[in-house]
Amino acid sequence: MTGFTFETTPRILCEDGASGRLGQLAAELGIKRPLIVTDRGLFELGVLDDALDSFKAAGLPVELFRDVLADPPEASIEAAARFARARDTDGVIGLGGGSSMDTAKLVALLAGLGGQPLTQAYGVERARGPRLPLIQVPTTAGTGSEVTSIAIVTTPDDQKVGVVSRLLYPDIAVLDATLTFGLPPRITAMTGIDAMVHAIEGYTSRIKKNPVSDSLALKALELLSGSIRAAVADGRDVVARRAMLQGSLLAGMAFANAPVGAVHALAYPIGGLFHVPHGLSNALVLSPVLAFNQEAAQAHYAELCRVVAPRAAGAPPRPPPRASSPPCASWSPTCPWSSA
Repeated sequence: MTGFTFETTPRILCEDGASGRLGQLAAELGIKRPLIVTDRGLFELGVLDDALDSFKAAGLPVELFRDVLADPPEASIEAAARFARARDTDGVIGLGGGSSMDTAKLVALLAGLGGQPLTQAYGVERARGPRLPLIQVPTTAGTGSEVTSIAIVTTPDDQKVGVVSRLLYPDIAVLDATLTFGLPPRITAMTGIDAMVHAIEGYTSRIKKNPVSDSLALKALELLSGSIRAAVADGRDVVARRAMLQGSLLAGMAFANAPVGAVHALAYPIGGLFHVPHGLSNALVLSPVLAFNQEAAQAHYAELCRVVAPRAAGAPPRPPPRASSPPCASWSPTCPWSSA
């Protein structure tokens, strides 16, 4: 490698309770008619309550699209875009898991001034802008969609296709650990495995692997592997939940620049054909892919082992987790996150 390019979301806010500042953040982006893209379950559980109050406090009349579907199909995304255009939306907030955030990305794109049909945006850098201002707020620690330039769509024939474009990087990503408190153990585990696979594949990628993505992948895997058991065991463990969100974000930043490989290539058709949750399909194929790649990637796997299982790798054990994780209220590309 003689050179590389690294891109990511320009502003990241990591703060417990940060969803209560979304109205203020939207106003800072010049949004006057915001649309929240989410799913009905989150709305009915009250997960959006603080966010909705923040828009009221900011004097912004917010609209809600609550019909996001898992593995979002073309028809659902196009319906969300029509909903946004009919309300003259001028800014989009994706709040939820990967499906909500991917839908929000494409709504911001399709409801912008480009007027491009969704099917013409499939592929790499085929999307046309400009898109609407976009804020992403994950409620699971897994996809890293808040810092990636890709959105996955399920076609009518059950294929999964991607829209890959720099236009899909949001303006702001917001990490609020309290939004993940209600996540069931099973979903916590599956989404956490997805994030860990992002880190593993980003670190071992043969395409565009670089020192920045490597550093992020290693730190992501350290945070995720050190917190996933605690997060599954106690869904309200704020330290573990915060570390999982931070690890998912760092893994997303890594694989957005050093792409994933065979695990995801095999997991996507499993999900598309059999509607298996993405994290579970990743888990099902992870071990066979690691075994297949072992000879070629042995040195990289050894380096990852030192992060996940330092004693097994012969390294000194990591210190026990602190009582609280870092109060990272605002992040920029110059922040070393040294206290994470």
